[in-house]
Amino acid sequence: MATFYDSISPDLQEWIEQQHIFFVASAPLRADGHVNLSPKGLDCFRILGPNRVAYLDLTGSGNETSAHLAENGRITFMFCSFDRAPRVARLFGRGQTILPHSPAWDAMADQFPGGYAGVRQIITADIYQAQTSCGFAVPFMQFVDDRDTLLRASEAKGEAGMAQYQKEKNSVSLDGLPAPLAARRG
Repeated sequence: MATFYDSISPDLQEWIEQQHIFFVASAPLRADGHVNLSPKGLDCFRILGPNRVAYLDLTGSGNETSAHLAENGRITFMFCSFDRAPRVARLFGRGQTILPHSPAWDAMADQFPGGYAGVRQIITADIYQAQTSCGFAVPFMQFVDDRDTLLRASEAKGEAGMAQYQKEKNSVSLDGLPAPLAARRG
């Protein structure tokens, strides 16, 4: 049975911080648009308060979340336990993208570990509702280690290569929405 809350409780925060993976969902306003659902790992998610979260977003094959947030702000995060008592949590919110060199960047970047190659942006969200449910059908799985493939690929491209990749692959969503992008700076 699902239970809804107006904020992230200390108990839920502690549980979320123990998870090794989270999922981010967003969608454009168009009825025929693509719903985006992306898995995220590494030490990139932070709970900033009972109704505020952020994650450090690394360069990937697309930039749907940022494009959708620029259009409508809707975002959902999902966490699920694979190795303990079954539990699923969703955080429903309104988000925004913070780009490197923007006025808010320095204060937000301090929340995350440094040294990740391919950092693209920080996604923040004001959470208006949290939901927990049982997760009885989520399989048991064992965490082995974080995957470093994305980090190594980003390091290999270098800063100039990453800027070019972002310009080519991350500036427009699958639905043609523009995505805020650091590579667009003058």
